[in-house]
Amino acid sequence: QVQLEESGGGLVQPGGSLRLSCTASGPSFNRNAMGWFRQPPGKAREFVAHISRSGGSNAYADSVKGRFTISRDNSKNTMYLQMDNLVPGDTAVYYCGALDPEPYYGSHRHSDYKYWGQGTQVTVSS
Repeated sequence: QVQLEESGGGLVQPGGSLRLSCTASGPSFNRNAMGWFRQPPGKAREFVAHISRSGGSNAYADSVKGRFTISRDNSKNTMYLQMDNLVPGDTAVYYCGALDPEPYYGSHRHSDYKYWGQGTQVTVSS
């Protein structure tokens, strides 16, 4: 059973940056493609980015492309989301998820993910 825990959220001004981390339990982290989703206030959960098991392939939602970067370090059982040029529309609870085990290159569909972290709050406001 995979357990995930997010960290790194907080309050930041527009134009600022944050880096989120997602740490997985157990030694089999590299078996799972993973992704980041977010849920803005009063809205449904939406896709942000996903990354393949090895970290060699990734994809982004149009709303964050060019501003966010997903990466992973399998030796540390950790996935990251670097968020730059933040805008108020990025305010949301951010969740990391893991597939088990397919698709190996990741998925943009919320229902494909087997495991989820508890979420971390990101607030972008002046």
